[in-house]
Amino acid sequence: MVVLSQQATLNELFHINTCKPTSYVFKGVPEVDLSDPEAKTLIVNACTEFGFFKVVNHQVPLELITNLENETLKFFGQPQLEKEKAGPPDPFGYGSKIIGTNGDVGWVEYLLLNTNPDVISLKSLFLLQQNTKNFRCAAEEYIVAVKEVCCEVLELMADGLRIEPRNVFSRLVRDERSDSCLRVNHYAACGELQALSGGNLIGFGEHTDPQIISVLRSNNASGLQICLRDGTWVSIPPDHTSFFISVGDSLQVITNGELKSVKHRVLTDTSMSRLSMIYFGGPPLNEKLVPLPSILGSKEQQSLYKEFTWREYKNAAYKSKLAYNRLSLFEK
Repeated sequence: MVVLSQQATLNELFHINTCKPTSYVFKGVPEVDLSDPEAKTLIVNACTEFGFFKVVNHQVPLELITNLENETLKFFGQPQLEKEKAGPPDPFGYGSKIIGTNGDVGWVEYLLLNTNPDVISLKSLFLLQQNTKNFRCAAEEYIVAVKEVCCEVLELMADGLRIEPRNVFSRLVRDERSDSCLRVNHYAACGELQALSGGNLIGFGEHTDPQIISVLRSNNASGLQICLRDGTWVSIPPDHTSFFISVGDSLQVITNGELKSVKHRVLTDTSMSRLSMIYFGGPPLNEKLVPLPSILGSKEQQSLYKEFTWREYKNAAYKSKLAYNRLSLFEK
């Protein structure tokens, strides 16, 4: 029997978070080998067409990835009262069923950690210290490794766009004030509930990520879907050995819409729990988000967006519902 948090009832989940199953498994996900001399071109093409691609040959040991997966599964396997000692999120910590503060709910529980050791929250610190030394080491090692993947992809992206310097994007993530974070989502298998609901339960509703890019790794459970440019929702085949990269809203602004963020969501799996670990590469809070002069100058374009800081956009994003087009508030 599945026990729900008092924050969300079965009726709420079934009424708000069900949808018809999607049978279209997308086999056209661009795959980029980071050692390929053409990786920079492949990345830009993928970001232009889909805002999404898969990275292979990323040099992150599978053992390191598996260590964090095992440690987080131990955490999620604890009694609910123990898990709630690390929450509710403010915004960091443990959360269950409730996504944000605007009424969005989903069949998910999660951990949200600030990856900047200089500004780590008290709840993040409590979580890392209380859930064994192994948990802390696994989280720190994973964050260091995936941050390097994030920055390598961003530098290849700059190469592909012929923008100099090549660290024009990655410097924002490498900055010691970077507002990056790590989110671990756990979606329990829910075959019985899915049958009762008459459709797929939404684990995490449709949205775009507000940061620069997102680096996602999950186990071999299905559920991730992206929305193609024509509005078609497609299912992404799982691959636990690779990383999936999503363009975020901030990168869309910086490239003046040349690279567009991708709308995505997660549906539940009937028989297998899903665990995903997402590194969100974010800029410093006071960083101004404006299109790069090199992009505007080379194509004699006008900026599509008003000037604003990441702090302003982040605040606006977290005050809106998941599916809302948050960038519309900042368009000229």
